[in-house]
Amino acid sequence: MARTTPQDPSPTDDRPLYWRIAAQLLRELRDGTVPPGERLPGERQLAGHFGVSRETVRQALDVLRHSGQVATDRRGSHATLPGLPVETPSSLAFPVGARGTEPSAFDRATVVWEAPPARHAEALGLAPHRPTLVHRYASAGADGGELRTAVTSFSAVALAEVEELARYRDRADGSAAAQLRLAYDWMRKAGLTLHHRDTITRAADVPSVRVTRRVHDQYARPLEITDLVVDAQQEALVYEFTLPAATGPR
Repeated sequence: MARTTPQDPSPTDDRPLYWRIAAQLLRELRDGTVPPGERLPGERQLAGHFGVSRETVRQALDVLRHSGQVATDRRGSHATLPGLPVETPSSLAFPVGARGTEPSAFDRATVVWEAPPARHAEALGLAPHRPTLVHRYASAGADGGELRTAVTSFSAVALAEVEELARYRDRADGSAAAQLRLAYDWMRKAGLTLHHRDTITRAADVPSVRVTRRVHDQYARPLEITDLVVDAQQEALVYEFTLPAATGPR
């Protein structure tokens, strides 16, 4: 975040300083300075950015947490957008197979703008070699075992309908970390009803399974496809369910 010079408060603005800092930070979040779902800078960096104390920053973040604009988990605080309250996220993790709060020695996610795998392009209705947003995820247990790798490709419909996903296009160079764990909540806030079909098959001759998730909306338009490979011992299983769109205005 580039350093800003705090503006002199309006003569009629008698709100506490931390409220004014919360408002300034919220404007920057809405402007996309910090992409939705990405971690915010630390309190020390935010304090220098706004020219205030860390305690003031801490109070400002509390204001945004209570209003649902910022959520905090074990990785730190990250920006959300107006819509679903942070207390009611979907129960689905993105990508399929992503770890929750369990400790991990390795956890990495990036996005790149490139042509997806041929099978993904066909499932999403994309022309051959047409680029789209591709998300890659890799994780391993604390002991180095149970490696999980997932590749997700998003459709043109998803990028057109879901503003938070579209914002990643210009910064999808594969170098920066990109946690899209709120992807399904963003889709629901965009008014999309999510229908998932997850197919789990045991890989031949190796102790692992492949999970393929396909997601489409209430109009049968494809939204994303994910291929996950994980060390496990399971029989093939297919299950389907529907996650309704978020209620209320878009």
